[in-house]
Amino acid sequence: MSQVALDDIDRGVLFLLQEDARNTTIAEIAENVDVSNSTVRNRIERLEETGVIEGYFPKINYEQANYPLHVLFVCSAPAGEREQLALSALDRRGVVDVREMLTNRRNIYIEVVATNTRDLAEITSGLTSLGFSIESSEIVTNHYTRPWGEFELEEAEE
Repeated sequence: MSQVALDDIDRGVLFLLQEDARNTTIAEIAENVDVSNSTVRNRIERLEETGVIEGYFPKINYEQANYPLHVLFVCSAPAGEREQLALSALDRRGVVDVREMLTNRRNIYIEVVATNTRDLAEITSGLTSLGFSIESSEIVTNHYTRPWGEFELEEAEE
């Protein structure tokens, strides 16, 4: 898939969607980027169709939802098998996120949610049986995000 050239309108739309896609209306985005509602709808549709916007996901506080073990596994996988192993990890129970890293070692980060230590042990065993070498596992206590600043519209100087 080829890269998409973004203009200021696209970047403004992306910034506002990253900030709060669920509670930001088309009209609010249009007002902020100074275009019509239909332009914003068309831009969002194009950004989705070209794969710039891959989806919309809720941010879940697993501990608040009574799933107390939120763990990040830092793993190593053979370079030639990394992509296939990453995709197969997504099929495992408890896995909620997989990231491929461009390094030789510690090249897969797998985020899992477990209900108890027995559940976590089963998930760990399942990952090693797929072929991952687990380098470390860290309990996630908080996860903070923000929109990427390059998408933020700069105020016009008067």
